[in-house]
Amino acid sequence: MDTSAVLDVGLDALVLAATLSAPLLITALAVGFAVSLFQSVTQIQEVTLSFVPKAVAVGVALLVSGHWMVQETVAFTHELFERIPALLGM
Repeated sequence: MDTSAVLDVGLDALVLAATLSAPLLITALAVGFAVSLFQSVTQIQEVTLSFVPKAVAVGVALLVSGHWMVQETVAFTHELFERIPALLGM
């Protein structure tokens, strides 16, 4: 197994991790921005007002995109198992 193969697998894993985390992070960012905007307009500075909507929105996003996330992870794992002979030079 050479260095380029290790880097290729590592790069694929990092891209998968970024792809899988994007829906949750973008949802938390959008809801956090909306709540912050609401708080600055109304001058309500309650801590739970910023936490609870983000937690609920991320939970909903996880329910919506969870099946896709599991499919992508399983496909990546199958691809890695198929690449084992080539990585070992067999």
